[in-house]
Amino acid sequence: MDICLAAPADLPLLHRVIERAYRGDEARAGWTFESDLLTDARTDIEELQAILASPTDRLLVAIDDNGMPIGCVQISKRDEDVAYLGLLCIDPQLQAAGLGRRMIAAAEDQAARDFGATTIEMTVIDRRPELIAYYQRRGYVLTDEKRPFPVPLDPPLEMVVLAKALAAPVQLS
Repeated sequence: MDICLAAPADLPLLHRVIERAYRGDEARAGWTFESDLLTDARTDIEELQAILASPTDRLLVAIDDNGMPIGCVQISKRDEDVAYLGLLCIDPQLQAAGLGRRMIAAAEDQAARDFGATTIEMTVIDRRPELIAYYQRRGYVLTDEKRPFPVPLDPPLEMVVLAKALAAPVQLS
């Protein structure tokens, strides 16, 4: 697997991976799906294009040995030294093989390098204790902060905030 910055040509196939990972029956093949909580589309091509065009966002894509996208992660500059990690997904058929861990590490390094981030944060739906525990095993700490879910729902969902201090980026000579 190669991890690199996403290009516009990656987006149509990557969009399908994102939707398979988060929504619908195909997502149930993995363990990170939200299908039991949400039924709408997770994202669209226009949103992914906006991420690529933004100077304060990066979209990393995981490419398999056949050149096909199999996952992604987004990082965003939030403050002078804080980045946000989101949109982490791996194709449901490939989950639980350590690929997510590699994507997180690449995103953390990219956030430190590109944005000078010393802290990275993320939000997770509060009803996903197994996902919160996964990130805690990766060094993220549950903060006291909670944020509203970006889309109004009945009953409402809430997002918990996790944060992690970042090491200095690796400098290759």
